Amino acid sequence: MFTFINPKTDFAFKKIFGSENSKDILKSFLNALLYDSQPTIESLQILDPHSLPLIRGLKDTYVDIRAQLNDGTNVIIEMQVLNVEAFEKRILYNAAKAYSTQLETAEQYVMLNPVIALTITDFEMFEDFRKVISRFVLKEREFLSDYPIFDFELVFVELPKFQKSLNELETLTDKWIYFLKTARDLNAVPATMEEVPEISQAFAIATKANLSYDELSELQKQEIYIQDRRGAITKAVSLATEKGRQEGIKEGQIALIVRLLERRVGAVTPEVQSLIGELSIDQLENLGEALLNFNDISDLTAWLQTQDLPAE
Repeated sequence: MFTFINPKTDFAFKKIFGSENSKDILKSFLNALLYDSQPTIESLQILDPHSLPLIRGLKDTYVDIRAQLNDGTNVIIEMQVLNVEAFEKRILYNAAKAYSTQLETAEQYVMLNPVIALTITDFEMFEDFRKVISRFVLKEREFLSDYPIFDFELVFVELPKFQKSLNELETLTDKWIYFLKTARDLNAVPATMEEVPEISQAFAIATKANLSYDELSELQKQEIYIQDRRGAITKAVSLATEKGRQEGIKEGQIALIVRLLERRVGAVTPEVQSLIGELSIDQLENLGEALLNFNDISDLTAWLQTQDLPAE
């Protein structure tokens, strides 16, 4: 029985796919996700993922893995667990920078190589379609014809959309996505995945027993951080939802009370409606009972004067 680390954490993802001895693993992985499981990539070079800017003042770029394929194509890879603000813009920035900073001063544009930004997310980014893998390229807006130079591509793999069970895995693509999504929950390497040498190697690297104490400590810190951030996001969403619900209830109460008042005492001016809007939910409930005894607008004005309203 084995225990495997979570390949979706930053530390584990880089260790499995970005180490110097991970070239075959990364080649198989990229062939699966970028080239429909075809052996398109013959070789690759794993580069420093910290891309230093060549232009003074340009913001530093951090991606999980950078690789250059045998045809010169540059691939930047990022595994993202949390859906953070402006994440979509960060993807564009990293891809654009990977393309634009290839040239030294006075070098010709023809020397620019294509860039593929591969982003794997543990959340759904595109709710309009159910595809697990989606690709974005430059096209003409009306006729959808390709831009003449096919140098820029954004590829997204949304793990939550992958719903195949172990028995349903058919392609190399299926197996690699299943590895990312479920490795930490397995206690043995499934036979159907072990038959792929690169996936078997990935499981070997992901085996906790093969990690040092410092590596396990770093992994635990990252998992705690992810759990804490997820908890904070969940709490923020819950509070916002509750606040929205309360605001909706209050708006409904105000609309109902204004209608009842207009039937009881006549037109309610915008100024008075504004004062009613300042009341709490409990005060609105009290007003709903009190208005049954109102005879004219002066009764409403007198009642409002007895309430503790926020100072202007």
